[in-house]
Amino acid sequence: MADKKVSIGGQALIEGIMMKSPEQYSIAVRKPDGGIDVQVFDNNKVKFQKIPILRGMMNFFDALVTGYKCLMHSAEIAMEGDFEEDKFDLWLKKHFGEKSGEIISMVAGVLGGGLALVLFMVLPTTIAGLVDKVIPLGSMKTVVEGVSKLVIFVLYLWLVSKMEDIRRTFCYHGAEHKTIACYEAGEPLTVENVKKYTRFHPRCGTSMMFIILIVSIIVFSFVPWKGTLSRALMKVVFLPVVVGISYEILRYTGRHTNACTKLLAAPGLWFQRLTTNEPEDDMIEVAIASVNALLPQTIINKEENTDD
Repeated sequence: MADKKVSIGGQALIEGIMMKSPEQYSIAVRKPDGGIDVQVFDNNKVKFQKIPILRGMMNFFDALVTGYKCLMHSAEIAMEGDFEEDKFDLWLKKHFGEKSGEIISMVAGVLGGGLALVLFMVLPTTIAGLVDKVIPLGSMKTVVEGVSKLVIFVLYLWLVSKMEDIRRTFCYHGAEHKTIACYEAGEPLTVENVKKYTRFHPRCGTSMMFIILIVSIIVFSFVPWKGTLSRALMKVVFLPVVVGISYEILRYTGRHTNACTKLLAAPGLWFQRLTTNEPEDDMIEVAIASVNALLPQTIINKEENTDD
């Protein structure tokens, strides 16, 4: 009897990769000395998994929280000993002790979330409102808002992809996709095998973000436009619903292959040209280590014997 495959997804980190199975997630990070630090954690128990829309909201929130924790964890491992503490770091440690790192992470998370809200919710609405004052748009105001949102999203991805640290993270993103594809194809997880596979994957978070953008344009076309600020607030209120609907669409496209799902997946796969790069061999090694940490030992032993 063939071994049953574990369902695995992942996320690129700073000099590392997080891989997630239904029960656990692993974090593999390349250390400054060249070694690979691998740690495994139990997943949070997310509720309402049988209720459509609601499960998408809960899973998305859990993914954000877990993903951010993994990102901070990878930064600590990858940058260990690479920076000197300044006066602000020393002040935080003096007043908050071991919790100083958590406070910095929390503040960074709030600032990052605030920036995302401004860029993808407030700014598109402001642009549409300004254009409407010059050229009355009527019902086309929502279209202009949606197009503005897409343009901002693409421009943002393109700009951050030019940053060296982000470029390397996108290489790890490619390693994550290629390794998962190799595993799903049933081949032993070796660097040479992984390199043969595509860096594009239909269940990628980039695809999820694109679907969220499109669904938000449709949903918010039914939201009354009573002013830029009130509309931005309404978009925040309806965001969980948009996320829930988007999750169901991505879930369906990941489980079915037909003309409709290919059409839905195509834009997300195209956007992955911005968020993934071809990885180096040592990055693939990190991805393999992260996947292997989640697999039953019998499967790993079988693959090693196959290589012999």
